[in-house]
Amino acid sequence: MRSALLVTLFVATFAHAGDALELPPPPSELTTKRLDFKGGAPSIPVRLMEGSTEVTLVGRGRMRFRLPGTPEKFVEGPPGMEWKVRRVAGTPARIEARIQLAEIPFNDKQGLAQAQDEWAARGLTLKSQVLGGVYGIAGKVIDNRRYVLVVDQPPAPPETLAPQQAEMLKKFQVRTTLLEEVKAKGTIKFELVDGNGSVAAKVDEKLTAESPDGAPIEVRRVEFGVGYDFHNFEDRAYRGTVLLTADRLGKIAVVNQVDLEDLLKGLVPSEIFAKAHVEALKAQAVTARGEVLAKIGLKHLADPYVLCTEQHCAVYRGVSGEAQSTNAAVEATRGEASFDASDRLVDSVYSAVCGGHTENNDVVWGGVPNASLRGRPDVLPGKPTPPSPSANLGKFLTTDAQHACKVSSFAQLTKYRWEKRFTAKDVDEKLASFNVGHVMAMNVTERGVSGRARLLQISGEEGATTIRGELNIRRTFGMLNSAMFELKADKDPKGRPTAWIFTGGGWGHGVGMCQTGAIGRAEAGQTYRQILEHYFNGAQVARIY
Repeated sequence: MRSALLVTLFVATFAHAGDALELPPPPSELTTKRLDFKGGAPSIPVRLMEGSTEVTLVGRGRMRFRLPGTPEKFVEGPPGMEWKVRRVAGTPARIEARIQLAEIPFNDKQGLAQAQDEWAARGLTLKSQVLGGVYGIAGKVIDNRRYVLVVDQPPAPPETLAPQQAEMLKKFQVRTTLLEEVKAKGTIKFELVDGNGSVAAKVDEKLTAESPDGAPIEVRRVEFGVGYDFHNFEDRAYRGTVLLTADRLGKIAVVNQVDLEDLLKGLVPSEIFAKAHVEALKAQAVTARGEVLAKIGLKHLADPYVLCTEQHCAVYRGVSGEAQSTNAAVEATRGEASFDASDRLVDSVYSAVCGGHTENNDVVWGGVPNASLRGRPDVLPGKPTPPSPSANLGKFLTTDAQHACKVSSFAQLTKYRWEKRFTAKDVDEKLASFNVGHVMAMNVTERGVSGRARLLQISGEEGATTIRGELNIRRTFGMLNSAMFELKADKDPKGRPTAWIFTGGGWGHGVGMCQTGAIGRAEAGQTYRQILEHYFNGAQVARIY
């Protein structure tokens, strides 16, 4: 039975440390992100680009622009006509933000209280806020609620908080983020210019482009890779409709309103090799669908979309990024996601190469253990299990084993096992902000079940410190392939380190599905359901629409 429910996916309320959380106020237009299940599959607003003053669109079929107002009006043109949407005027949104220090799973009330107490001991009073939402469909539950802890101070414009964030990084060695809220939306005025250079319409607020023929819409010079060395522009085509509205700067935001299944068709090929075994492609489609559903209402809370098309959310290239093989995998698994024994959506995370053993979620991200995200050996069925990496990581890394991510035809052996060398000067520079002086010793004092480092103790000539967290450790050393590593030093005759050598395995955080391992398992004869059951600790695949 299909569901047509409208779902609130962003609710929020504040509470001081130690106070009971109250029910949130009724959602308003500026604080609510909604999904609707039209025809079963939800429609997702995805940012294509923003900050533009002119956007060029071309319809591969007839193009129709829906103009706001009553009665509603339309402007239509033939296939292939080039349309330009120009910003005539606009004003930026008024956004306020609070500094966010931590994120706690919604069911970890003990962890919430502990985190509040720990920060209080450091001299900071925090407020908790609930993000995300919970809803049911087809007898299953999708619940992505979580607590975030923010500094208890009046909200302020985001740009004014940067100095305070820098000071907190220096003082507490904690990277903070901003929790933003729109106080007043940006405004914009457009003019729509047809292929003959004539102004076809002048509109305020928004403009929607659609194809009566259901053909893709081409957006010229889509910016991608912002902040990365592959930053560039590319013409791309998209299914669904294209909304043009005001971004936070009062410039043009280009948003693709697209069916989740069509979104996955343009997303899955960016996540896995399109030529991989079909069962691995199906496993990736199911995990990607669950990951998208789990992110809604948690990101881009101050923007006119719920996801972006960058690494931050999901690398999505529209029709331009589609492949026949991955489209078939999406269609074969339409509406399917993984659920645990309590019929709750599994947080279907994944990484490229687990290195032979996946990791527990709480080791990597903190919080309470998730029964679906337990680290386990990734050895093919019927093959000998190597030594435990948590007991003897060195022996694990050097043992020849039939790990799924090693025997896969798409295996990347330089990611499966790797070495990274730093000079002593390099390490001193990377750790300069910790004020420990010349580094004399580094020791992993706590590891996860896969051997991934959780705590790294640093001792220098002027002090000592501890780096906590898998990602923090990797970032400190220029984004190591993974935190599954052993560490040793080359020393001079006086015993002073001259170089540091990281010898490790895997590429990525290692929690959930190993993508290369999934290919190896598929090639060994496992179905996508068996692959997902292995990586998500018995989770079962079910169709929800």
